[in-house]
Amino acid sequence: MAEHLKRRIGLGLLTAYGVGVMIGAGIYVLVGAVAADAGIWAPLAFLVAGLIAAPTALSYSEFSTRIPEAAGEAAYVGKGLNSQVLAVVIGLAIVAAGTVSAAAVLRGGVGYLTLVVDVPYVAALVAIALLLTGVAVFGVMESLALAAIFTVIELVGLGLVVWAGTAAEPVADWVSQPEIVWSGVGAGAVLAFFAFIGFEDIVNMAEEVSEPERTMPRAILIALVVTTIIYAVVAWVTVRAVPLEALGSSERPLALVWQAGTGGDAKFLSTIAVFAALNGVLAQIVMASRVLFGLGKRNPSLAIFHHANPRTGTPVLATVLVGGMVLIGALVLNVSQLAEMTSSILLSVFVIVNLALIFEKRRNPEAPFRVPMIVPVAGLLLAGAALVFNIQSAL
Repeated sequence: MAEHLKRRIGLGLLTAYGVGVMIGAGIYVLVGAVAADAGIWAPLAFLVAGLIAAPTALSYSEFSTRIPEAAGEAAYVGKGLNSQVLAVVIGLAIVAAGTVSAAAVLRGGVGYLTLVVDVPYVAALVAIALLLTGVAVFGVMESLALAAIFTVIELVGLGLVVWAGTAAEPVADWVSQPEIVWSGVGAGAVLAFFAFIGFEDIVNMAEEVSEPERTMPRAILIALVVTTIIYAVVAWVTVRAVPLEALGSSERPLALVWQAGTGGDAKFLSTIAVFAALNGVLAQIVMASRVLFGLGKRNPSLAIFHHANPRTGTPVLATVLVGGMVLIGALVLNVSQLAEMTSSILLSVFVIVNLALIFEKRRNPEAPFRVPMIVPVAGLLLAGAALVFNIQSAL
């Protein structure tokens, strides 16, 4: 068995992977929740959320050029804070968060599928989980190419929603243009921030990226900018076309946009939501297996996972384990409650990674890609504030 992954991923595939992870299935339900807080200023809330995520994304970008390894966060924390124990804990937390997130998205995606096709729920769930795990085992290029196709389907669907929204008559809420309530925009921005979680997955592909010192920062930042614009535009047409009261109580807000603009059935959006879910599940399986692969190099007890198949170039055992845990989680766990923990886990990781970069920059200022010290400081403070807000709202 090989102990090295194959460097075959370029900027295009890596960026598409990042955009696909961030967009995911959440955009199909999250816009309504953000609009409930921010009103017609929901697009502004998404832009603010993108700005909140930017410092941490920049910190990840610098670290990804300093230490272009799988299990990126674990490597960053291990070096920056000089603690291999904390590094392994962080790595396992990322695996857990990715697995729980994938299980939740898998359940949601299969739920959408049963609305489109009359299939047994459990059988469909098992079949999709096995199929996506098989793709992830088969090869990273195949996995990311399939994820890129899913991403294109998602973007086409969102493009059609934007078209329908612009064709709809503006609702009274939009025409009246009430003054900005900044507390509502702030609350909406914190909620919208969770839609940007996913850029951190990009760094765990570092050992399979060509010229990671150049490619990684560009992919992270392009994906963040593209996603921010997409969210803001989708939020704009949504609050323009659908009354706020209807948005706040709907679990399918984009279907309301389609119906407002065309008067037709929005069943096709359920189909697109299935592809969005498949994208999210596949991306998380690929990411979490790379984290396990990287942890195998750092900890003897996990060394069994630090092997790649010579032919496929993928960490087969790690991928099968992650795929199996996703399937079990989707079948037997109360995934909705666990999914609420995912954001808190990742925000805690963001705080620690920003802190690690502060220490690392003080010891060694030079890096292939550098950001000013104020960037990780701002990332630490913003992620910390979002974490506190998230914990308070859960209590």
